[in-house]
Amino acid sequence: MNEVGLIGGTFDRFHEGHKSLIRAGISKCNKLEVWITNDEIARAKDPRIKRWEERRSEIEHFLGEETSRVEFHSLNDKHGPATDHISATAIVCTFETLAECEEINRIRIEKGLVGLEIICIERVLAWDGMPISSSRIRTGKIDRSGEAWIPNELESGISRLTSEVEDELKEPFGKLFPGPEAEPQIAMTDALEEIDANPASGPIIGVGDVTVLTLQEIGRIPEIAIIDGRTKRQEWAGSEEIDYSLFDSVLECSSPAGAISDSLLSACEDAVNHYMDKEARSLIVVEGEEDLSPLILHPLAPIGSAILYGQPGRGLVLRWCDEDSKERCRNLLRRFENSTD
Repeated sequence: MNEVGLIGGTFDRFHEGHKSLIRAGISKCNKLEVWITNDEIARAKDPRIKRWEERRSEIEHFLGEETSRVEFHSLNDKHGPATDHISATAIVCTFETLAECEEINRIRIEKGLVGLEIICIERVLAWDGMPISSSRIRTGKIDRSGEAWIPNELESGISRLTSEVEDELKEPFGKLFPGPEAEPQIAMTDALEEIDANPASGPIIGVGDVTVLTLQEIGRIPEIAIIDGRTKRQEWAGSEEIDYSLFDSVLECSSPAGAISDSLLSACEDAVNHYMDKEARSLIVVEGEEDLSPLILHPLAPIGSAILYGQPGRGLVLRWCDEDSKERCRNLLRRFENSTD
């Protein structure tokens, strides 16, 4: 049993991989020092990373009574105290950071210190066989347990809205920006001001023909847009004014009213991947209805995405994509009725 062990990392979105690392340290060390990357370094890497206090708090919550054996410190450079720490006897890592730990030991030996025992563990894998990581969680690919956000049942056939779920969808899912229906640019301007004020904001996703055309008229082309040629479930002449050439790709799919088809899901997946891979803009054109598309766009989109859709007679809704929105949508989708018709 080592007397003092060291663990360093950002520890954003504390996940199963982090838990495995902490468990290894607790099981092999009497005391553990957890060095968490400071906010300045972490948020320069990605402004969506949670603040230092939040990251520490999540580890403390996981540790429970074992917290008394752990000290938390701010990591302000690459190695922290590891190259000079006199009382430490071990360092905990995954194979991904093994080379860095070996470098630390080389520096320690050059300084006349004893090398640290390297406790190296396997990375925890997600559902797709890839390692769970904070970056994959932030990009929206997986949750903290490594599970997919989209239920398997939606991958084939048509998933139909139930009356129970429909009742839950009647209230705006997000922040409502009120404005007259005849002048949608008023509410849109207010929503864009909030988006622009958020340094962690990601792609803008516009849902609905009125929303997409309003963004176009204001001069803010969304990274992902989805339209069906309708508003209030009626054909809308204004749809013809939407300029398809403003997008890098146009994706066509079909989905009936009150349902989500595998065709719609596939188009949304392609649009998100186009943005993630090369920041390309995509327009999804739905034959049928796109009204339920936010329920799959939230699970698919990266954290920090701004999803905009109209609320007839009331204004515009902005919902930031985060883990809560993903979880809510996944829970709702699980209650859809699936068929292969």
